[in-house]
Amino acid sequence: MASQDVLSQTTRLASSSALLQVLFRVVTFGLNAFTLRYLSRELIGVVNVRLTLLYSTVVFLAREAFRRACLSGSTKRNWTKTINLLWLTVPLGVFWSIFLGLVWLHLLEVPDPSVVPHYQAGVVAFGLSAIIELLGEPFWVLAQAHLFVRLKVIAESFSVVSKCILTVILVVLYPQWGLYIFSLAQVSFLCSLFYKFLIHLNFYLPLTFSLLNNFGELRENAPGSFNHVYYISVLFLQTFVNWKEAWLTWSFFKQSFLKQILTEGERYVMTFLNVLNFGDQGVYDIVNNLGSLVARFIFLPIEESFYVFFAKVLERGKNVKDQKQDDVAMAANVLELLLKLVLLIGLTITVFGYAYSQLALDIYGGSMLSSGTGPDLLRCYSLYVLFLAINGVTECFTFALMCKEEVDRYNFVMLALSFTFLCISYFLTHWHGSIGFILANCFNMGIRIAHSIHYIYGYFKESTYRPLTGLLPSLFLILVYIISGVITGFSEIFFCCDKGWMARLIHISMGALCFAATIVTMFCTETKLIHFVRSQ
Repeated sequence: MASQDVLSQTTRLASSSALLQVLFRVVTFGLNAFTLRYLSRELIGVVNVRLTLLYSTVVFLAREAFRRACLSGSTKRNWTKTINLLWLTVPLGVFWSIFLGLVWLHLLEVPDPSVVPHYQAGVVAFGLSAIIELLGEPFWVLAQAHLFVRLKVIAESFSVVSKCILTVILVVLYPQWGLYIFSLAQVSFLCSLFYKFLIHLNFYLPLTFSLLNNFGELRENAPGSFNHVYYISVLFLQTFVNWKEAWLTWSFFKQSFLKQILTEGERYVMTFLNVLNFGDQGVYDIVNNLGSLVARFIFLPIEESFYVFFAKVLERGKNVKDQKQDDVAMAANVLELLLKLVLLIGLTITVFGYAYSQLALDIYGGSMLSSGTGPDLLRCYSLYVLFLAINGVTECFTFALMCKEEVDRYNFVMLALSFTFLCISYFLTHWHGSIGFILANCFNMGIRIAHSIHYIYGYFKESTYRPLTGLLPSLFLILVYIISGVITGFSEIFFCCDKGWMARLIHISMGALCFAATIVTMFCTETKLIHFVRSQ
């Protein structure tokens, strides 16, 4: 596939993913806001922190390394061996589900049954849902590698909406069920998602069930004098998987364990060190989810899609001089514009998020969220979004180009960073409550960004391309951001949020005017980026 075709399909994948996720998430956003009125903070804390952490840990440890390895390189490969490798995520998921399930049941603090009933059933259901999701992993990788633009997003979005509708119905009709509600919704969500991938990708079913076919062919083709267990075992191991991908998976697996600690570090600290009660954990998680909407809507689709783009256009492990120079030029240009795009999105959220955090929380969850530490949490998260934006693009390029040895070296960096992050999270939380988690995450992302920038700078040092200039917006645009931040900050002081709806509308209008001025300035100063967004 030509590089330009890959770029075109990748941008379609990213933009379609973002737009469809926004559409479906608007529905789930409203449903979740409705549900909050019927649930206690403690129940939200157990579901969204404790049980979701179990599910995400099992899924991440079982599949992340396989995704990274199997999405590298061209689609012209022996997909039979790749699919065989991907099926190993299922037994790995079973192991992690059983092991971590026992930890969650017997080693962690059990919530009060009168406040959060049916905790044990919730642990079993969320562990089972992780295994169900891993059954669909080969189909997900096929869809992503072949750039099936709408399949993945539509399947995931419809499943999420169905889960939210089911949750709302059960919460309203049977509130006494407690964790049974979320357990049933979680399992049904993953079953629905697996079924949709299975139906849409039935063309590839012969590939996905190739394991037994390989074994049968070996038995039939083996010479009579050698048709014994040892001979078949050796041939089977040689033809079972692509061992280059397998070793790369092992390298990514060591890294994925550390990356999970960095990604979900604050939840591990909350879960294992009990620095916050379940109620405070619930408020923190709601604010965290609200603050990360843009990261899930926009940054994650961009990171996933353009990881595939960079892995296809440039060859892993080769320096810039040994690559095709046309592909290098395209990759450098795309990286520069992606950095500029996510930087401007992140700056916009940081500037306007500060003045509108309290209003957003009051509208979304009422006084339960807008009072106390909620607004300060969301303000800090608005800054953290800027770090997330830059880190997502820089890491997707870095991981797409690193060879196995570089990945192994980076694992040691991640190990040191994981330990430092956990220590900082613990001390900052004792010093400044739940806000300390977000400050620790900013520190964590800053170090990871610095490492990726160092790698990108070294990679392009021997060429004429400087994609890191994408991190330098125009001075006039920076000035407009500063003026907008000052105006909206004073607007919040005078008009928000206990002075009635008319004052709130004035505050919103001031923000809309400043936002419009910022967008107009972008169109005038960042013409290259605007052309890229329009053309792709």
